[in-house]
Amino acid sequence: MNTKIAIGLLGTTLDQGKDENRWNKWRPTISLFQHEDLLIHRFDLLYEKKFQDLAEQVISDIKSISPETRVVPHIIEVKDAWDFENMYSVLFDFARNYPFNIEKEEYLIHITTGSHVAQICEFLLTESRYFPAKLIQTSPSKTEGFKGEYRIIDLDLSKYDNIVKRFRKEQRENLSFLKSGIATRNSKYNRLIEQIERATINSNAPLLLTGPTGAGKSHLARQIFELKKIHNQIKGQFIEVNCATLRGEMSASTLFGHVKGAFNCAIKDRMGLLREANEGVLFLDEIGELGIDEQAMLLKALEEQKFLPIGSDEEVESKFQLIAGTNLDLGIEVDKGNFRTDLYSRINLWTFSLPSLKDRPEDIDANIEFELEKFSQTHNINATINKEAKDAYLKFATSEKALWKANFRDLNASIIRMTTLADGGRINIELVQEEIDRLNKLWKRSEDTQEAEILERLLTQEQLQKLDRIEKIQLIEVIKICRESRNLSEAGRILYNASRTLKSSTNDADRLKKLLARHDLSWDQIKNASVL
Repeated sequence: MNTKIAIGLLGTTLDQGKDENRWNKWRPTISLFQHEDLLIHRFDLLYEKKFQDLAEQVISDIKSISPETRVVPHIIEVKDAWDFENMYSVLFDFARNYPFNIEKEEYLIHITTGSHVAQICEFLLTESRYFPAKLIQTSPSKTEGFKGEYRIIDLDLSKYDNIVKRFRKEQRENLSFLKSGIATRNSKYNRLIEQIERATINSNAPLLLTGPTGAGKSHLARQIFELKKIHNQIKGQFIEVNCATLRGEMSASTLFGHVKGAFNCAIKDRMGLLREANEGVLFLDEIGELGIDEQAMLLKALEEQKFLPIGSDEEVESKFQLIAGTNLDLGIEVDKGNFRTDLYSRINLWTFSLPSLKDRPEDIDANIEFELEKFSQTHNINATINKEAKDAYLKFATSEKALWKANFRDLNASIIRMTTLADGGRINIELVQEEIDRLNKLWKRSEDTQEAEILERLLTQEQLQKLDRIEKIQLIEVIKICRESRNLSEAGRILYNASRTLKSSTNDADRLKKLLARHDLSWDQIKNASVL
Protein backbone atom coordinates (compact mmCIF):
# COMPACT_ATOMS: atom_id res chain seq x y z
CA MET A 1 0.00 0.00 0.00
CA ASN A 2 1.34 3.44 -0.94
CA THR A 3 2.29 5.98 1.69
CA LYS A 4 -0.58 8.43 2.17
CA ILE A 5 0.39 12.12 2.17
CA ALA A 6 -1.96 15.01 3.02
CA ILE A 7 -1.29 18.66 2.18
CA GLY A 8 -3.33 21.43 3.75
CA LEU A 9 -3.50 25.04 4.84
CA LEU A 10 -3.79 25.96 8.49
CA GLY A 11 -7.35 26.87 9.48
CA THR A 12 -6.62 30.18 11.15
CA THR A 13 -10.15 30.44 12.59
CA LEU A 14 -11.61 26.94 12.89
CA ASP A 15 -8.35 25.28 13.99
CA GLN A 16 -8.11 27.67 16.98
CA GLY A 17 -8.17 26.37 20.59
CA LYS A 18 -5.63 26.58 23.40
CA ASP A 19 -7.30 25.03 26.46
CA GLU A 20 -8.75 21.58 26.98
CA ASN A 21 -12.09 22.73 25.58
CA ARG A 22 -10.54 22.61 22.11
CA TRP A 23 -11.17 18.86 22.11
CA ASN A 24 -14.88 19.49 22.52
CA LYS A 25 -15.29 21.15 19.14
CA TRP A 26 -14.77 20.16 15.53
CA ARG A 27 -11.49 21.42 14.06
CA PRO A 28 -10.98 20.74 10.31
CA THR A 29 -7.25 19.98 10.33
CA ILE A 30 -7.40 17.89 13.50
CA SER A 31 -10.38 16.03 12.03
CA LEU A 32 -8.11 14.56 9.34
CA PHE A 33 -6.42 12.43 12.00
CA GLN A 34 -9.42 11.28 14.04
CA HIS A 35 -10.66 8.52 11.71
CA GLU A 36 -9.60 4.91 12.24
CA ASP A 37 -10.06 4.09 8.55
CA LEU A 38 -7.85 6.98 7.38
CA LEU A 39 -4.16 6.75 8.22
CA ILE A 40 -2.08 9.69 7.01
CA HIS A 41 1.63 8.96 7.12
CA ARG A 42 2.82 12.51 6.44
CA PHE A 43 1.10 15.84 6.67
CA ASP A 44 2.48 18.98 4.99
CA LEU A 45 1.04 21.96 6.88
CA LEU A 46 1.15 25.34 5.10
CA TYR A 47 0.82 28.53 7.16
CA GLU A 48 1.93 32.14 7.39
CA LYS A 49 4.66 33.04 9.88
CA LYS A 50 2.30 35.28 11.89
CA PHE A 51 0.31 32.15 12.82
CA GLN A 52 3.37 30.30 14.17
CA ASP A 53 1.88 29.76 17.67
CA LEU A 54 -1.34 28.27 16.30
CA ALA A 55 0.64 26.05 13.90
CA GLU A 56 2.74 24.67 16.77
CA GLN A 57 -0.40 23.93 18.80
CA VAL A 58 -2.02 22.11 15.86
CA ILE A 59 1.16 20.11 15.18
CA SER A 60 1.33 19.11 18.85
CA ASP A 61 -2.32 18.02 18.83
CA ILE A 62 -1.81 15.94 15.66
CA LYS A 63 1.12 14.12 17.26
CA SER A 64 -0.94 13.35 20.37
CA ILE A 65 -3.78 11.66 18.46
CA SER A 66 -1.82 10.25 15.49
CA PRO A 67 1.77 9.45 16.49
CA GLU A 68 2.21 7.54 13.20
CA THR A 69 1.92 10.83 11.31
CA ARG A 70 4.99 12.93 10.55
CA VAL A 71 4.06 16.61 10.31
CA VAL A 72 6.19 18.79 8.01
CA PRO A 73 5.63 22.55 8.52
CA HIS A 74 5.94 24.96 5.55
CA ILE A 75 5.94 28.73 6.06
CA ILE A 76 4.42 30.50 3.05
CA GLU A 77 4.34 34.22 2.30
CA VAL A 78 0.84 35.40 1.42
CA LYS A 79 0.26 39.12 0.91
CA ASP A 80 -3.51 38.81 0.60
CA ALA A 81 -5.34 35.49 1.06
CA TRP A 82 -8.31 36.95 -0.87
CA ASP A 83 -6.23 38.05 -3.87
CA PHE A 84 -6.66 35.31 -6.48
CA GLU A 85 -3.44 36.00 -8.39
CA ASN A 86 -1.33 36.17 -5.22
CA MET A 87 -2.85 33.04 -3.69
CA TYR A 88 -2.61 31.05 -6.90
CA SER A 89 1.06 32.05 -7.36
CA VAL A 90 1.95 30.94 -3.82
CA LEU A 91 0.30 27.54 -4.19
CA PHE A 92 1.54 27.12 -7.75
CA ASP A 93 5.16 27.72 -6.65
CA PHE A 94 4.71 25.26 -3.80
CA ALA A 95 3.35 22.60 -6.18
CA ARG A 96 6.14 23.14 -8.73
CA ASN A 97 8.84 22.71 -6.08
CA TYR A 98 7.24 19.81 -4.20
CA PRO A 99 9.07 16.44 -4.58
CA PHE A 100 6.08 14.36 -5.70
CA ASN A 101 6.69 10.61 -6.00
CA ILE A 102 3.45 9.28 -7.45
CA GLU A 103 4.78 5.72 -7.81
CA LYS A 104 5.24 5.31 -4.06
CA GLU A 105 3.03 7.99 -2.51
CA GLU A 106 -0.69 8.82 -2.66
CA TYR A 107 -1.61 12.49 -2.18
CA LEU A 108 -4.62 14.22 -0.65
CA ILE A 109 -5.25 17.98 -0.79
CA HIS A 110 -7.26 19.19 2.22
CA ILE A 111 -9.69 21.67 0.69
CA THR A 112 -11.64 22.65 3.82
CA THR A 113 -9.27 25.22 5.36
CA GLY A 114 -8.04 28.56 4.07
CA SER A 115 -10.00 31.33 2.36
CA HIS A 116 -12.52 30.52 -0.37
CA VAL A 117 -10.00 31.90 -2.86
CA ALA A 118 -7.36 29.48 -1.56
CA GLN A 119 -9.80 26.57 -1.88
CA ILE A 120 -10.58 27.51 -5.48
CA CYS A 121 -6.86 27.68 -6.26
CA GLU A 122 -6.30 24.25 -4.67
CA PHE A 123 -9.12 22.84 -6.78
CA LEU A 124 -7.71 24.32 -10.01
CA LEU A 125 -4.18 23.13 -9.31
CA THR A 126 -5.45 19.64 -8.52
CA GLU A 127 -7.75 19.50 -11.54
CA SER A 128 -4.86 20.54 -13.80
CA ARG A 129 -2.62 17.92 -12.12
CA TYR A 130 -0.05 20.36 -10.73
CA PHE A 131 -1.09 18.59 -7.53
CA PRO A 132 -1.26 14.93 -8.67
CA ALA A 133 -3.77 14.23 -5.94
CA LYS A 134 -7.31 13.66 -4.83
CA LEU A 135 -9.19 16.24 -2.78
CA ILE A 136 -10.24 15.51 0.79
CA GLN A 137 -12.97 17.50 2.49
CA THR A 138 -13.68 17.38 6.22
CA SER A 139 -16.93 18.58 7.79
CA PRO A 140 -18.72 18.53 11.17
CA SER A 141 -21.30 15.80 11.80
CA LYS A 142 -24.15 15.30 14.26
CA THR A 143 -23.60 11.52 14.28
CA GLU A 144 -19.80 11.31 14.35
CA GLY A 145 -19.14 13.68 17.24
CA PHE A 146 -16.21 16.06 17.28
CA LYS A 147 -14.17 14.08 14.76
CA GLY A 148 -16.70 14.91 12.05
CA GLU A 149 -16.78 13.31 8.61
CA TYR A 150 -14.50 13.25 5.59
CA ARG A 151 -15.02 12.77 1.90
CA ILE A 152 -12.41 12.02 -0.77
CA ILE A 153 -13.05 13.53 -4.20
CA ASP A 154 -11.24 12.16 -7.25
CA LEU A 155 -11.01 14.69 -10.10
CA ASP A 156 -9.81 12.10 -12.62
CA LEU A 157 -12.63 12.44 -15.17
CA SER A 158 -11.52 9.30 -17.00
CA LYS A 159 -13.23 7.33 -14.22
CA TYR A 160 -16.60 8.88 -14.93
CA ASP A 161 -17.83 7.62 -18.30
CA ASN A 162 -20.95 9.79 -18.51
CA ILE A 163 -19.00 12.96 -17.73
CA VAL A 164 -16.31 12.00 -20.23
CA LYS A 165 -18.92 11.34 -22.92
CA ARG A 166 -20.53 14.69 -22.27
CA PHE A 167 -17.15 16.46 -22.32
CA ARG A 168 -16.19 14.81 -25.61
CA LYS A 169 -19.57 15.63 -27.14
CA GLU A 170 -19.11 19.30 -26.18
CA GLN A 171 -15.57 19.28 -27.59
CA ARG A 172 -16.82 17.79 -30.89
CA GLU A 173 -19.45 20.53 -31.04
CA ASN A 174 -16.75 23.16 -30.44
CA LEU A 175 -14.58 21.73 -33.20
CA SER A 176 -17.51 21.54 -35.62
CA PHE A 177 -18.39 25.14 -34.78
CA LEU A 178 -14.85 26.36 -35.53
CA LYS A 179 -15.00 24.50 -38.86
CA SER A 180 -18.46 25.97 -39.62
CA GLY A 181 -19.90 22.46 -39.62
CA ILE A 182 -17.68 21.35 -42.52
CA ALA A 183 -16.67 17.68 -42.18
CA THR A 184 -12.99 18.15 -42.95
CA ARG A 185 -10.80 15.08 -43.51
CA ASN A 186 -7.32 16.56 -43.62
CA SER A 187 -5.64 15.18 -40.48
CA LYS A 188 -3.18 18.07 -40.05
CA TYR A 189 -5.95 20.65 -40.35
CA ASN A 190 -8.19 18.78 -37.92
CA ARG A 191 -5.33 18.58 -35.42
CA LEU A 192 -4.76 22.31 -35.87
CA ILE A 193 -8.42 23.06 -35.13
CA GLU A 194 -8.24 20.90 -31.99
CA GLN A 195 -5.33 22.98 -30.73
CA ILE A 196 -7.12 26.22 -31.57
CA GLU A 197 -10.22 25.01 -29.70
CA ARG A 198 -8.18 24.33 -26.56
CA ALA A 199 -6.37 27.64 -26.75
CA THR A 200 -9.68 29.44 -27.33
CA ILE A 201 -11.40 27.89 -24.32
CA ASN A 202 -8.45 27.90 -21.91
CA SER A 203 -6.57 31.10 -22.73
CA ASN A 204 -7.14 34.82 -23.24
CA ALA A 205 -3.62 35.40 -24.56
CA PRO A 206 -3.15 36.79 -28.10
CA LEU A 207 -3.64 34.37 -31.00
CA LEU A 208 -1.60 34.68 -34.19
CA LEU A 209 -3.13 33.17 -37.34
CA THR A 210 -0.71 32.86 -40.23
CA GLY A 211 -1.17 31.51 -43.72
CA PRO A 212 -1.64 32.59 -47.33
CA THR A 213 -4.28 35.07 -48.45
CA GLY A 214 -7.71 33.45 -48.60
CA ALA A 215 -6.84 30.55 -46.27
CA GLY A 216 -9.69 31.54 -43.95
CA LYS A 217 -8.01 33.59 -41.22
CA SER A 218 -10.77 36.22 -40.99
CA HIS A 219 -13.55 33.63 -40.93
CA LEU A 220 -11.76 31.56 -38.27
CA ALA A 221 -11.15 34.66 -36.12
CA ARG A 222 -14.87 35.40 -36.07
CA GLN A 223 -15.67 31.76 -35.23
CA ILE A 224 -13.20 31.93 -32.33
CA PHE A 225 -15.03 35.03 -31.07
CA GLU A 226 -18.42 33.33 -31.35
CA LEU A 227 -17.15 30.24 -29.52
CA LYS A 228 -15.81 32.35 -26.64
CA LYS A 229 -19.17 34.12 -26.56
CA ILE A 230 -21.03 30.80 -26.32
CA HIS A 231 -18.86 29.89 -23.33
CA ASN A 232 -19.57 33.27 -21.68
CA GLN A 233 -15.89 34.24 -21.76
CA ILE A 234 -16.42 37.66 -23.31
CA LYS A 235 -19.09 40.35 -23.20
CA GLY A 236 -17.86 42.80 -25.83
CA GLN A 237 -17.87 43.03 -29.63
CA PHE A 238 -15.82 41.53 -32.45
CA ILE A 239 -13.86 44.40 -33.99
CA GLU A 240 -11.99 43.73 -37.22
CA VAL A 241 -9.57 45.90 -39.18
CA ASN A 242 -7.18 45.19 -42.04
CA CYS A 243 -3.92 46.90 -41.10
CA ALA A 244 -2.97 47.15 -44.80
CA THR A 245 -5.71 49.76 -45.16
CA LEU A 246 -4.31 51.98 -42.40
CA ARG A 247 -2.16 54.76 -43.81
CA GLY A 248 -0.56 57.95 -42.54
CA GLU A 249 -1.53 59.88 -39.41
CA MET A 250 -5.04 58.41 -39.41
CA SER A 251 -3.80 54.87 -38.70
CA ALA A 252 -3.01 55.59 -35.04
CA SER A 253 -6.25 57.53 -34.67
CA THR A 254 -8.27 54.66 -36.13
CA LEU A 255 -6.84 52.21 -33.62
CA PHE A 256 -6.28 54.29 -30.50
CA GLY A 257 -8.69 57.19 -30.99
CA HIS A 258 -8.00 60.89 -30.57
CA VAL A 259 -9.25 63.93 -28.72
CA LYS A 260 -10.76 66.95 -30.39
CA GLY A 261 -8.08 69.26 -31.79
CA ALA A 262 -5.29 66.64 -31.76
CA PHE A 263 -4.65 67.47 -35.45
CA ASN A 264 -6.27 69.49 -38.23
CA CYS A 265 -9.04 67.00 -39.08
CA ALA A 266 -9.84 66.13 -35.45
CA ILE A 267 -13.05 68.14 -35.16
CA LYS A 268 -14.45 65.84 -32.42
CA ASP A 269 -13.32 63.06 -30.09
CA ARG A 270 -12.89 59.60 -31.59
CA MET A 271 -13.10 56.43 -29.47
CA GLY A 272 -10.81 54.21 -31.57
CA LEU A 273 -11.12 50.50 -32.32
CA LEU A 274 -9.19 49.32 -29.26
CA ARG A 275 -11.75 50.89 -26.95
CA GLU A 276 -14.61 49.57 -29.06
CA ALA A 277 -13.15 46.09 -28.52
CA ASN A 278 -13.20 46.44 -24.71
CA GLU A 279 -14.18 43.09 -23.12
CA GLY A 280 -14.36 41.62 -26.62
CA VAL A 281 -12.04 40.54 -29.43
CA LEU A 282 -9.89 42.75 -31.65
CA PHE A 283 -8.87 41.11 -34.93
CA LEU A 284 -5.96 42.87 -36.62
CA ASP A 285 -5.65 41.28 -40.04
CA GLU A 286 -2.36 41.74 -41.89
CA ILE A 287 -0.70 42.93 -38.68
CA GLY A 288 2.65 42.83 -40.49
CA GLU A 289 1.56 45.97 -42.37
CA LEU A 290 1.15 47.97 -39.14
CA GLY A 291 3.54 50.93 -38.76
CA ILE A 292 6.39 50.79 -36.25
CA ASP A 293 4.93 53.60 -34.10
CA GLU A 294 1.54 51.91 -33.97
CA GLN A 295 3.26 48.63 -33.07
CA ALA A 296 4.82 50.29 -29.99
CA MET A 297 1.44 51.68 -28.92
CA LEU A 298 -0.22 48.30 -29.44
CA LEU A 299 2.42 46.58 -27.30
CA LYS A 300 1.74 48.96 -24.41
CA ALA A 301 -2.01 48.39 -24.75
CA LEU A 302 -1.50 44.62 -24.64
CA GLU A 303 0.82 44.63 -21.65
CA GLU A 304 -0.87 47.31 -19.54
CA GLN A 305 -4.42 47.27 -20.95
CA LYS A 306 -4.07 51.05 -21.09
CA PHE A 307 -2.99 53.53 -23.77
CA LEU A 308 -3.04 57.21 -24.69
CA PRO A 309 -5.43 58.38 -27.43
CA ILE A 310 -3.77 60.77 -29.87
CA GLY A 311 -3.45 64.23 -28.31
CA SER A 312 -4.62 63.12 -24.86
CA ASP A 313 -2.79 63.37 -21.53
CA GLU A 314 -5.04 60.82 -19.86
CA GLU A 315 -4.77 57.07 -20.40
CA VAL A 316 -7.85 55.04 -21.20
CA GLU A 317 -8.42 51.37 -20.43
CA SER A 318 -9.45 48.53 -22.70
CA LYS A 319 -9.40 44.83 -21.85
CA PHE A 320 -9.59 42.91 -25.10
CA GLN A 321 -8.25 39.69 -26.55
CA LEU A 322 -6.12 40.16 -29.63
CA ILE A 323 -6.29 37.89 -32.65
CA ALA A 324 -3.72 38.82 -35.29
CA GLY A 325 -3.57 37.58 -38.86
CA THR A 326 -0.78 37.76 -41.43
CA ASN A 327 0.42 36.16 -44.64
CA LEU A 328 3.99 37.30 -43.89
CA ASP A 329 6.70 35.50 -41.95
CA LEU A 330 6.94 37.91 -39.01
CA GLY A 331 10.26 36.40 -37.95
CA ILE A 332 11.74 37.55 -41.25
CA GLU A 333 10.02 40.94 -40.90
CA VAL A 334 11.69 41.30 -37.48
CA ASP A 335 15.09 40.58 -39.05
CA LYS A 336 14.39 43.20 -41.70
CA GLY A 337 13.50 45.77 -39.05
CA ASN A 338 9.89 46.01 -40.24
CA PHE A 339 8.35 44.47 -37.13
CA ARG A 340 9.19 45.00 -33.46
CA THR A 341 10.88 42.08 -31.70
CA ASP A 342 9.05 42.74 -28.42
CA LEU A 343 5.62 42.85 -30.06
CA TYR A 344 6.36 39.67 -32.01
CA SER A 345 7.34 37.93 -28.77
CA ARG A 346 4.14 39.15 -27.13
CA ILE A 347 1.79 37.82 -29.85
CA ASN A 348 3.74 34.66 -30.65
CA LEU A 349 2.52 32.55 -27.71
CA TRP A 350 -0.26 30.87 -29.68
CA THR A 351 0.65 30.77 -33.38
CA PHE A 352 -1.40 28.67 -35.80
CA SER A 353 -0.48 28.37 -39.47
CA LEU A 354 -3.48 27.73 -41.70
CA PRO A 355 -2.72 25.56 -44.74
CA SER A 356 -3.67 26.56 -48.26
CA LEU A 357 -6.62 24.95 -50.04
CA LYS A 358 -4.17 23.19 -52.36
CA ASP A 359 -2.63 21.46 -49.32
CA ARG A 360 -6.07 20.12 -48.30
CA PRO A 361 -7.37 18.34 -51.43
CA GLU A 362 -9.42 15.84 -49.38
CA ASP A 363 -11.43 18.77 -47.92
CA ILE A 364 -12.46 20.32 -51.23
CA ASP A 365 -15.53 18.08 -51.63
CA ALA A 366 -16.94 19.12 -48.22
CA ASN A 367 -16.20 22.78 -48.92
CA ILE A 368 -18.04 22.61 -52.25
CA GLU A 369 -21.13 21.38 -50.38
CA PHE A 370 -20.65 24.14 -47.81
CA GLU A 371 -20.50 26.81 -50.52
CA LEU A 372 -23.59 25.39 -52.25
CA GLU A 373 -25.51 25.40 -48.96
CA LYS A 374 -24.41 28.95 -48.23
CA PHE A 375 -25.51 30.11 -51.70
CA SER A 376 -28.85 28.34 -51.24
CA GLN A 377 -29.56 30.13 -47.98
CA THR A 378 -28.44 33.53 -49.29
CA HIS A 379 -30.43 33.36 -52.53
CA ASN A 380 -33.36 31.25 -51.32
CA ILE A 381 -32.89 28.54 -53.96
CA ASN A 382 -31.80 24.91 -53.88
CA ALA A 383 -28.27 25.09 -55.34
CA THR A 384 -26.97 21.65 -56.42
CA ILE A 385 -24.46 20.00 -58.74
CA ASN A 386 -25.12 16.76 -60.62
CA LYS A 387 -22.82 13.75 -60.16
CA GLU A 388 -21.11 13.97 -63.56
CA ALA A 389 -20.41 17.67 -63.07
CA LYS A 390 -19.16 17.23 -59.54
CA ASP A 391 -16.84 14.36 -60.44
CA ALA A 392 -15.31 16.47 -63.22
CA TYR A 393 -14.96 19.52 -61.01
CA LEU A 394 -13.40 17.52 -58.17
CA LYS A 395 -10.96 15.81 -60.53
CA PHE A 396 -9.73 19.23 -61.67
CA ALA A 397 -9.92 20.87 -58.24
CA THR A 398 -7.67 18.24 -56.65
CA SER A 399 -5.18 18.06 -59.52
CA GLU A 400 -1.86 19.86 -59.96
CA LYS A 401 -3.50 22.10 -62.55
CA ALA A 402 -5.72 23.72 -59.93
CA LEU A 403 -3.55 26.45 -58.37
CA TRP A 404 -6.16 27.99 -56.04
CA LYS A 405 -4.08 31.15 -55.89
CA ALA A 406 -6.59 32.91 -53.62
CA ASN A 407 -7.48 29.69 -51.81
CA PHE A 408 -11.07 29.65 -50.47
CA ARG A 409 -11.84 32.98 -52.10
CA ASP A 410 -11.22 31.33 -55.47
CA LEU A 411 -13.43 28.36 -54.55
CA ASN A 412 -16.19 30.61 -53.24
CA ALA A 413 -16.13 32.76 -56.38
CA SER A 414 -16.08 29.67 -58.60
CA ILE A 415 -19.17 28.12 -57.00
CA ILE A 416 -21.02 31.44 -57.08
CA ARG A 417 -20.31 31.86 -60.80
CA MET A 418 -21.51 28.36 -61.71
CA THR A 419 -24.59 28.48 -59.47
CA THR A 420 -25.59 31.92 -60.75
CA LEU A 421 -25.41 30.72 -64.38
CA ALA A 422 -27.14 27.38 -63.67
CA ASP A 423 -30.79 26.85 -64.62
CA GLY A 424 -32.70 26.40 -61.39
CA GLY A 425 -29.43 26.47 -59.48
CA ARG A 426 -28.36 22.99 -60.73
CA ILE A 427 -24.78 22.93 -62.05
CA ASN A 428 -24.16 20.62 -65.04
CA ILE A 429 -21.02 19.36 -66.82
CA GLU A 430 -21.05 22.16 -69.42
CA LEU A 431 -20.91 24.84 -66.73
CA VAL A 432 -18.07 22.98 -64.98
CA GLN A 433 -16.01 22.78 -68.17
CA GLU A 434 -16.52 26.50 -68.81
CA GLU A 435 -15.52 27.28 -65.23
CA ILE A 436 -12.36 25.17 -65.46
CA ASP A 437 -11.32 27.11 -68.57
CA ARG A 438 -12.09 30.36 -66.79
CA LEU A 439 -10.00 29.41 -63.75
CA ASN A 440 -7.04 28.31 -65.86
CA LYS A 441 -7.02 31.65 -67.71
CA LEU A 442 -7.48 33.59 -64.47
CA TRP A 443 -4.59 31.85 -62.73
CA LYS A 444 -2.30 32.08 -65.76
CA ARG A 445 -2.86 35.83 -66.04
CA SER A 446 -2.57 36.31 -62.28
CA GLU A 447 0.57 34.20 -62.09
CA ASP A 448 2.37 36.03 -64.88
CA THR A 449 1.47 39.40 -63.35
CA GLN A 450 2.50 38.36 -59.87
CA GLU A 451 5.93 36.99 -60.81
CA ALA A 452 6.59 40.03 -63.01
CA GLU A 453 5.78 42.35 -60.09
CA ILE A 454 8.13 40.41 -57.83
CA LEU A 455 10.92 40.69 -60.40
CA GLU A 456 10.39 44.45 -60.65
CA ARG A 457 10.65 44.81 -56.86
CA LEU A 458 13.79 42.67 -56.62
CA LEU A 459 15.74 44.44 -59.36
CA THR A 460 16.55 48.11 -59.75
CA GLN A 461 15.27 50.12 -62.71
CA GLU A 462 18.78 50.13 -64.15
CA GLN A 463 18.97 46.32 -63.95
CA LEU A 464 15.53 45.92 -65.54
CA GLN A 465 16.41 48.20 -68.45
CA LYS A 466 19.47 46.04 -69.25
CA LEU A 467 17.38 42.86 -69.51
CA ASP A 468 16.46 41.55 -72.95
CA ARG A 469 12.82 40.52 -73.25
CA ILE A 470 13.80 36.84 -73.46
CA GLU A 471 15.83 37.22 -70.25
CA LYS A 472 12.90 38.82 -68.46
CA ILE A 473 10.58 35.99 -69.52
CA GLN A 474 13.18 33.47 -68.35
CA LEU A 475 13.58 35.15 -64.93
CA ILE A 476 9.81 35.31 -64.41
CA GLU A 477 9.63 31.55 -64.98
CA VAL A 478 12.61 30.98 -62.64
CA ILE A 479 10.90 33.04 -59.91
CA LYS A 480 7.67 31.06 -60.37
CA ILE A 481 9.41 27.70 -60.01
CA CYS A 482 11.51 28.86 -57.05
CA ARG A 483 8.45 30.07 -55.14
CA GLU A 484 6.65 26.78 -55.75
CA SER A 485 9.63 24.60 -54.74
CA ARG A 486 10.83 23.60 -51.28
CA ASN A 487 14.54 24.15 -51.91
CA LEU A 488 17.16 25.05 -54.51
CA SER A 489 17.73 21.43 -55.53
CA GLU A 490 14.06 20.81 -56.27
CA ALA A 491 13.76 24.04 -58.26
CA GLY A 492 16.95 23.17 -60.16
CA ARG A 493 15.68 19.71 -61.07
CA ILE A 494 12.51 21.21 -62.54
CA LEU A 495 14.26 24.02 -64.43
CA TYR A 496 17.02 21.79 -65.83
CA ASN A 497 14.90 18.67 -66.34
CA ALA A 498 16.11 18.12 -69.93
CA SER A 499 19.78 19.15 -69.91
CA ARG A 500 20.51 17.33 -66.63
CA THR A 501 19.83 13.96 -68.33
CA LEU A 502 22.67 14.58 -70.77
CA LYS A 503 25.30 14.92 -68.04
CA SER A 504 26.95 12.14 -66.04
CA SER A 505 26.77 14.22 -62.85
CA THR A 506 24.84 17.37 -62.13
CA ASN A 507 24.52 19.93 -59.37
CA ASP A 508 21.18 21.54 -60.16
CA ALA A 509 21.21 23.71 -57.04
CA ASP A 510 24.62 25.17 -57.94
CA ARG A 511 23.57 25.86 -61.55
CA LEU A 512 20.47 27.70 -60.37
CA LYS A 513 22.39 29.59 -57.69
CA LYS A 514 24.88 30.86 -60.30
CA LEU A 515 22.05 31.85 -62.67
CA LEU A 516 20.45 33.93 -59.94
CA ALA A 517 23.77 35.47 -58.92
CA ARG A 518 24.33 36.76 -62.46
CA HIS A 519 21.29 38.98 -61.89
CA ASP A 520 22.15 39.86 -58.27
CA LEU A 521 19.34 37.62 -57.02
CA SER A 522 19.29 34.94 -54.33
CA TRP A 523 17.03 32.10 -53.26
CA ASP A 524 16.13 33.82 -49.97
CA GLN A 525 15.20 37.07 -51.73
CA ILE A 526 12.78 35.27 -54.02
CA LYS A 527 11.20 33.09 -51.33
CA ASN A 528 10.75 35.98 -48.92
CA ALA A 529 9.38 38.47 -51.43
CA SER A 530 5.85 39.43 -50.36
CA VAL A 531 2.96 39.42 -52.83
CA LEU A 532 1.13 42.75 -52.95
